Amino acid sequence: MREVVDRATLGEVDRLVFSLSSHGTQIPDLSGDEEVDHADETFAMYDIHQGEDSDSWDTSSVIVDDELHALLTGVLKGLLVEVVPVTRHSGNGLTSLDFLPGRRPRFLPPPTSSRIETVEGADPVGLRDLIKGKPAKQVPVLFAACRPDQTASDGHFAGQYKGAFTHYLIPEQKSDVTQSRSHLLSGAKGLRWGKFAQLAQLEAPAGAKKLAFAHAW
Repeated sequence: MREVVDRATLGEVDRLVFSLSSHGTQIPDLSGDEEVDHADETFAMYDIHQGEDSDSWDTSSVIVDDELHALLTGVLKGLLVEVVPVTRHSGNGLTSLDFLPGRRPRFLPPPTSSRIETVEGADPVGLRDLIKGKPAKQVPVLFAACRPDQTASDGHFAGQYKGAFTHYLIPEQKSDVTQSRSHLLSGAKGLRWGKFAQLAQLEAPAGAKKLAFAHAW
């Protein structure tokens, strides 16, 4: 990801689109900006493992939301950055619907009961919250599979598990590539037809919401 951002800084590319589909989890706050739950939201990588103190995940096996935020907002002013994470960082928003047969919440709890107790019930601060308040030309366009207090889920579609948000988003985008991001999000809210509790979100400046996916404003 850093290599692609460096290429953009050199002018080799004029837009960046990041899509990340993984489980979300939490680690102890590394930067001191999580005053409520003292935990950083992270994206779990394929080789996730416990750290040396065994009470939390090893930071080398996760991507911390602070890291991703710094990377994406540190690109050249005016460069289009579009982010589509399909994950979930906190388990306190799980509902009964998330555990129906064929549903798999995309959440991985901390590795020990004591660490779970420190974050359980807290109000999570995620990537969407971090990018708010940035100047319009520096705010990445963020499509999120759910609200911070909800869970994103895999669903069983046509014999295989897929991210439910992705399952509804991609056909909607293919049906009309010229539609605005706001309309695209509305179409992706077909999640409700499948009785998924999660509500898809779009964080972007007003001008970006009126344009099509991957178009700068």
